[in-house]
Amino acid sequence: MILRPHGSTRVAITQPDHAALAGRIIGAWRANGLLDSPRRDDILLAVAEHDNGWREIDDALLVDPATGAILDFMTVPAHVKRGVWSRAIARLAATPYAAALVAHHAGHVYSRYRSDEAWLPFFAEMDASRDRLLREAVAVTCDNLLADYVFLRIGDLASLAFCTAGTMLGGEFGYTVRLDGTRVVITPDPFEGADVPFSIDGHEIEGYTFARRVTIAGVAAGSR
Repeated sequence: MILRPHGSTRVAITQPDHAALAGRIIGAWRANGLLDSPRRDDILLAVAEHDNGWREIDDALLVDPATGAILDFMTVPAHVKRGVWSRAIARLAATPYAAALVAHHAGHVYSRYRSDEAWLPFFAEMDASRDRLLREAVAVTCDNLLADYVFLRIGDLASLAFCTAGTMLGGEFGYTVRLDGTRVVITPDPFEGADVPFSIDGHEIEGYTFARRVTIAGVAAGSR
């Protein structure tokens, strides 16, 4: 779950909904050869579904029993973070290249834990899954995956920038992402000057339950 500041309250946005927003943003991407890529459909599937393993977790708010704090995707226990990825990969198994991209993403976003003994089995599983799925995919190489991963990573960061109200900013692979009001600005511009309007639904939190549904609108754009 993502908890977005919303005036005096917070809005709960599910991880699968965040991923779907990332997919809509990358669907408008016109740089890096994506429009003509023979792997475009698989790439967009990976972006839009990369967090589907959180579906079961996000069915309800998780609460720290010691403090009473509602837990988001950053503060849930490590075993929860590790556990979502095998489900996501399994759900994409019919499209091996998309699943391989998601396995690579799992290893990338948690790479700071590579030297943590408790995480070693996780990285071994993700790396092995990525390599196996690449072998199952048709006419793709590791070089293809490494080049195509930019779309998943920057799409993820762009959506997170909006869904967290700017607490997850950054950049990689030659791109930077920042939030300017309701505009997610990506530099350099991957949209050829176009604005990409979007919206995402969430629920305001009342106590420890979901309250009214809200829609938050924004725009993805390149730097001008």
